[in-house]
Amino acid sequence: MMAHRAEQTAGSPGGTATTLPQPPPRQPRAAAATPRRGQVLTTRVGLQMPAKMAYDEWERAGRQLSDVLDSSSWWLGDWLVYGKDHYTDRYQRGIRAAGLSYQTLRNYAWVSRRFDHTRRRAALSFQHHAELASLPVAEQDLWLDRAEQQQWTTKQLRGAIRAARESELQPGTPAEPSRRLEVPGSRLEWWHKAAEQLGVDFEQWVTAALDSAAATALEELEELKELKELKDLDELEERAEGNRPVAIGA
Repeated sequence: MMAHRAEQTAGSPGGTATTLPQPPPRQPRAAAATPRRGQVLTTRVGLQMPAKMAYDEWERAGRQLSDVLDSSSWWLGDWLVYGKDHYTDRYQRGIRAAGLSYQTLRNYAWVSRRFDHTRRRAALSFQHHAELASLPVAEQDLWLDRAEQQQWTTKQLRGAIRAARESELQPGTPAEPSRRLEVPGSRLEWWHKAAEQLGVDFEQWVTAALDSAAATALEELEELKELKELKDLDELEERAEGNRPVAIGA
């Protein structure tokens, strides 16, 4: 049994909704509490586990921690989506105040936007949904159904999608025009080695790496634009602050 869990409320689509617990007032440091048998205590800096713990209890605690980690991706994604929708000119400040990574949050938010709450599958992980986020809605639902029914891991889902794409390329189907990119042989060998280490197809690895680099570059440009707008807003506020009349006593 996990202690210090979020309070649960009913009625949330795709699973039980959770109300995040409010942190208690900071108290002077005291001696750590000793967990009771079968109880794992969560703290800001780690877990306190009982000295004698049955394997089943340890495994159950791991599943609960995994659920919290997976759910937190949805929570953070939804949090950023709300901030972008309601505080267009200030949400970046909220991110900085919370001490969170904007790049990571943006990835979470992108997946969250692609899946309405009613379409999220509690039996599947956030990463399952992330694998399908770029597909049309009808295809997303189709693959979510298959993954849920077959109990696929994220890797199995990715492999099934790749196999389906390859089978669509029937003999005689005109291929898309391609362009040859000349690279040094040493670099090509280096790339092959990286793909082998990851256990993925070389062409798939190259495509994924280039797509990721392109997405990062475009996101950085967008972030720079947003930061510039935020900086301009800060400067306007500072000017307004400096132009306020100051009362001088006699």
